[in-house]
Amino acid sequence: MNIQIIVNDTHHDKCFRELVNQPVTVLRNVSQQQADALRDAFGINTIAELADLKLVKWARAIRTMASAEAEPREAVAKETLLDDAVEMTFPASDPLSVTSSITRIEVPPEKVDASSDHQNAAAIEAHNEKVVGCRALGPGGEKTAGAA
Repeated sequence: MNIQIIVNDTHHDKCFRELVNQPVTVLRNVSQQQADALRDAFGINTIAELADLKLVKWARAIRTMASAEAEPREAVAKETLLDDAVEMTFPASDPLSVTSSITRIEVPPEKVDASSDHQNAAAIEAHNEKVVGCRALGPGGEKTAGAA
């Protein structure tokens, strides 16, 4: 620990056992007026007495326990409900709107060519060949180069 940032310059050469019995004014940024207030309010004259002050110990215990304490169930429930409401209003998966009229951009599913996947494809092809004069679909059901 760097003692120079804790105590005044005149006490840098002292060990911790010596510092514990020094007046609180040895601590950096503690004025004589503040030391007098500590003495008048709590009877504190030394660094050891300040460290042993029950109020300081209680405050540290409360702070330590507060950091380990779980949030109340009611607060967690409210936070969850709020998160769900916001997600339902503004789903994170929705893309940004390009214009105000577009709210979703969806890609249509792959569709098969009905003329080659139809249960009566052979009859339809025969009819097309009769009317048009040539085959509209190739041997595997794919469109040929000159077909409409």
